[in-house]
Amino acid sequence: MSTMAPGGALALLKCCRKPRWNMPLCINHWMAHPCLSKSFKSEALPHIVKEGLTCAPLQTFTEEELMIKQSVKKFAQEQVAPLVQKMDADAKFDDSLFQGLFEQGLMGIELEAEYGGTGSSFFSTILVVEELAKVDPSVSLACELQNTFTNKMFTTYGTEEQKRTYLPRLAKDMMGAICISEPEAGSDAFSMKTRAEKQGDYYIINGSKMWISFAEQAGVFLVMANANPSAGYKGITCFIVDRNTDGLHVGKKEDKLGIRAASTCPVTFENVKVPERNIMGQIGQGYKYAIGMLNKGRIGIAAQMLGLAQGCFDHTIPYTKERTQFGKSIFDFQGLQHQIAQVAIQIEAARLLTYNAARFAETGKPFIKQASMAKYYTAEVAALTTSKCIEWMGGVGFTKDYPIEKYYRDCKIGTIYEGTSNIQLNTIAKCIAQEY
Repeated sequence: MSTMAPGGALALLKCCRKPRWNMPLCINHWMAHPCLSKSFKSEALPHIVKEGLTCAPLQTFTEEELMIKQSVKKFAQEQVAPLVQKMDADAKFDDSLFQGLFEQGLMGIELEAEYGGTGSSFFSTILVVEELAKVDPSVSLACELQNTFTNKMFTTYGTEEQKRTYLPRLAKDMMGAICISEPEAGSDAFSMKTRAEKQGDYYIINGSKMWISFAEQAGVFLVMANANPSAGYKGITCFIVDRNTDGLHVGKKEDKLGIRAASTCPVTFENVKVPERNIMGQIGQGYKYAIGMLNKGRIGIAAQMLGLAQGCFDHTIPYTKERTQFGKSIFDFQGLQHQIAQVAIQIEAARLLTYNAARFAETGKPFIKQASMAKYYTAEVAALTTSKCIEWMGGVGFTKDYPIEKYYRDCKIGTIYEGTSNIQLNTIAKCIAQEY
């Protein structure tokens, strides 16, 4: 689904057309550049007519998407919301919520029924993450990582044996964890030092990973390790490692600023013996797999930040209409109305960026730039929204009696994980450079 209209009757000048006059193009700044509109083309798109609508708005959902969205909203409000404050204070994910996520089918959204999934769409995953994040970004992260990374790695690169061994569990009762980052390999992820040495039909993994989300609960780890250090990053290979494998140690979870219910732990590997059949995909292709999954996962993080911003906004606006000062509600002061309107505009823009990136990815179109734009912008909007909401709430917004300060703490990670904001800007700039 796209907002781009079909091409008009008049076409733009061809990109390679020469100027009529023999003058440097840069002198006449009013002339149309040969690359005009190269980065955003109108085109006729098939398969976008649904229920009588052509070129429907981005917020027009299929019946299935709407049903999933409403179901998750109900689940979040009834089962997640009552536990949020305690989970944040205790820095512990409630076990009943994991069970609830599995029972609701939210940990295998795109998996086919033969693997225990619901067989739904990537866009449905984005809607689920957004709705959960409105109530608790930690819970949304569990769903996001399982669907956009762990499950997707197995369905895209796993053998049939690997799929049948792990996917039914991942859809039913087992969390996965992705092991990429290391103490000296953050944004420069491919400088990792974790090694995998071949011995017969096994590999021996040694090294350490940092910032591994849900390592505390994970039953299986997808571990990036270099099986051929002489080849540099082209030796990086993905290994499937079960939690109970000898030599795998999950360390003490980090005491974090935000998303505290989602465990983040170091994981070390000491002579971890992994059978050759547990290689995911091809040897030396792990770096490509990681990049591909991260690109799509960034849309998931954008949905998380979008939901977070919207949830914070939804908690705050009713308060501004109820709180009275100088004989009227503070919402009725024009100075506050203008601020609220500006934030609402930015949340809406963030939503459109996120949905657009998701539709691009779902239809198989190139989406790397759209994903990075969505991830970068939603993180910025979440930070602005939560900061403003605390100001609008005044003193109570600064206390733990309301969830506003939690949203404020939770949003900061959006500028860091699955590619920092600077990495997103680098990616966007590279895409633009290729377009012109």
